[in-house]
Amino acid sequence: MNRNEADVTTATAPTQAVLTAGDRCDRCGAQAYLRVELQTGGELLFCAHHAREHGEKLREVAAKVHDETHKLEAPAAGSEA
Repeated sequence: MNRNEADVTTATAPTQAVLTAGDRCDRCGAQAYLRVELQTGGELLFCAHHAREHGEKLREVAAKVHDETHKLEAPAAGSEA
């Protein structure tokens, strides 16, 4: 039996989606600015405070780190936002 079916993969594309206001810190519930994809699978989200507090340990267990804490920097005086 010869079928004309395309080879299909169930693999999904890696997600590097921008963090939104709906993404919440797994520690305290504040807005998340750091996504850590773990070597063992799964992911954790952290606010900037908890990202700094646990940053060293997180980087030890991370497969990938998506850091958007730069969004919290205040614009320089006299610059347009």
